[in-house]
Amino acid sequence: MSNSPFIFEATIDNFQEKVMDASATTPILVDVWADWCAPCKQLMPILEKLVAEYNGGFLLAKVNADEQQQLTASLGVRSLPTVILVKNGQAVDGFNSALPEGEVRKLLEPHVEKAEDQEAPFDQAHRLWEEGDLDGALAIFSQLNQQNPDDLKVLIDLAQIKAEQGDLDTAEQVLESLPPEEKLQPKAKQLAARLKILRQAGELPPIKDLEMALEQDPNDPDAMHQLSMQYALNDRNAEAMDLLIRLMQTNPGYKDGIAKTSLVELFEKLGNNNPDVRTYRRKLYTLMH
Repeated sequence: MSNSPFIFEATIDNFQEKVMDASATTPILVDVWADWCAPCKQLMPILEKLVAEYNGGFLLAKVNADEQQQLTASLGVRSLPTVILVKNGQAVDGFNSALPEGEVRKLLEPHVEKAEDQEAPFDQAHRLWEEGDLDGALAIFSQLNQQNPDDLKVLIDLAQIKAEQGDLDTAEQVLESLPPEEKLQPKAKQLAARLKILRQAGELPPIKDLEMALEQDPNDPDAMHQLSMQYALNDRNAEAMDLLIRLMQTNPGYKDGIAKTSLVELFEKLGNNNPDVRTYRRKLYTLMH
């Protein structure tokens, strides 16, 4: 079985979801094969080459005829190999022999966008995410995760969106499921830091109340720290960092140095390439030395 994110095993249990339903957004090429079938083995490398070349333009669902006899019968398969192209929940084309690569291309061309015209699903998900369509991005990430559960990059992005939607428990479960070495990667550390901030958010007063409290007492450590967390949650990161630096200057021992801890967590949430992180990391270094 290939480890391509565009190839998966289809079974009687997942066929409706992963083939019929999924074909509404991406054409699915169903390849019914068997280990004893020599023409199947001749065809398989051609299909795998094309699915890689089209880079997500279509998906390849492999059905083992010996292991999936009920599914094979329901598809009306009478000889092997049998290949069926499914689009929008309908069989739109197919063949039942080991065609040469050129003939398979001709079958695909009317139904599948060329690779250079096709936005990769991962890129599409990130575009939707940036545009604020969290549900659309989550649907694509979920599909990619089903196709390749070992792709940790997709898994972490999926958890990030879950966190943004308020499903902190699922996001934390994903984070805990990562191998120990992956938890040390920047994106995983950013997710952990964001989750910690989000957990704290449920206990924070509104921004306006905290700003009023600071107007009345500019050195109120509780208001300073809580407002920095609220700013961080609302992507007012420079203001959040500035408050934490102020808190370190005015009350460095507050809650066992929580200002520094929160500042470092905010650095991890945003990543080292963030310009605000670079600026306030220098300020932290100057303050500490």
